[in-house]
Amino acid sequence: MEKLKTLAHLNINKDRCKGCGYCVQFCPKGALKMSEDLNSRGIHYLIVSDPDKCTGCGICAIMCPDVCIEVYK
Repeated sequence: MEKLKTLAHLNINKDRCKGCGYCVQFCPKGALKMSEDLNSRGIHYLIVSDPDKCTGCGICAIMCPDVCIEVYK
């Protein structure tokens, strides 16, 4: 039986992100990392480094203290 792939999408508010890294630390699949670029506040912001790994579990959004991440499945 073929395993169905979850199509998840993260909407990240990069200018609100303060670069705390909780989302990266708690991602169970290692799909996230901090960007090498800076946001308007001069902070490295969250990006999805490997979209194929993201399952849309929502742990990143739950852990984000500034509500910068929205998860869509």
